[in-house]
Amino acid sequence: MLKEFRTFISRGNVLDLAVGVVIGAAFGKIVTTVVESVLMPPLGMLLGRVDFSSLFVVLDRTKGNPESLAKAKELGVPVIAYGQLVNDVIGFLIIAFAVFLIVKQANRLKAPPAPPAAAKDCPMCTMSIPLKAIRCPHCTAAL
Repeated sequence: MLKEFRTFISRGNVLDLAVGVVIGAAFGKIVTTVVESVLMPPLGMLLGRVDFSSLFVVLDRTKGNPESLAKAKELGVPVIAYGQLVNDVIGFLIIAFAVFLIVKQANRLKAPPAPPAAAKDCPMCTMSIPLKAIRCPHCTAAL
């Protein structure tokens, strides 16, 4: 069993996947920092000093009307905290765009596909003949 596991792990795809997961986790942290520390503060300022991560809607006002998300959590007031969702969606869009750019560049570096064959082999004499031929010029076999 250990030998099979060693064979499985030594395959290139598993190692590539492991490297991708580690790099993806690190990249996710960078994007989170960019969204929360660089993009959202200026966007919040433009929209009237709004802190997106603290946006919420109170579902039950019988327990009070909290002025902040932290206060609502402290009082146990049920809320829909949609502000964090806004941050997460923006983070997702940034990651998706970065992955798109990486895949686009990787596809550009791949070798172009081989052009379609301009000839085929005659089934009788195996000589190369044009694709549009209906009779072999070498053995005169009907195609």
